[in-house]
Amino acid sequence: MIKADLHIHTAYSMDCTMSLEQIIARCLEVGINCLAVADHNAIAGALKMKEMAPFPIIASEEILTLDGEIIGMFLSQEIPSKLSAEETVAQIKDQGGLVCIPHPCDRLRFSVFRNQVFEDIMSEVDIIEVFNARSLFPGSSTRAWQMAQKYGKLASAGSDAHTLSEIGNACVEMPEFNGKDEFLASLAQGKISGNKSSPTVHFANTWVRLKKRLS
Repeated sequence: MIKADLHIHTAYSMDCTMSLEQIIARCLEVGINCLAVADHNAIAGALKMKEMAPFPIIASEEILTLDGEIIGMFLSQEIPSKLSAEETVAQIKDQGGLVCIPHPCDRLRFSVFRNQVFEDIMSEVDIIEVFNARSLFPGSSTRAWQMAQKYGKLASAGSDAHTLSEIGNACVEMPEFNGKDEFLASLAQGKISGNKSSPTVHFANTWVRLKKRLS
């Protein structure tokens, strides 16, 4: 079995300063041995970490669409932001990737589930993130679970880490896998666990985003 944190960021995101080396070291320290690296509108960090890490890395991207955020998993090329949700999903699928909807019921973040477009793309969605350690509202996870069950989608979890202390705050314990198809079968057997991150972590990446813009 492996412990997978299926949503983290790196310094390649505009609001994060964690280096790839720091992330790998922290994972080894806390027992996380699989990551989905999903930087905001960037994939270079994930591809580089695949070459560096001693454990599986799923190259992913958290893409800002005109309708909300979507994560593409098992990608090989960066997908541009600010396309429609339908166009973004099509580009993910063209790469043979998986479509994951992050933090669908978080009222403080831009989700496609606030827009009727989600009905149009639901047939192409593979995974719904039912536990995001950064979601502040306690009912968000319950509603996300209900949504995954309603639409018959696989459930995932991720810390959404932007700081080292957050890595592993949410994870899925699941069988080892090799490639996308085995990942889906493994995720279906996964057990989700974790704890909410402190609300103060949001201030940290707001400050980082400001500093990066100023520099």
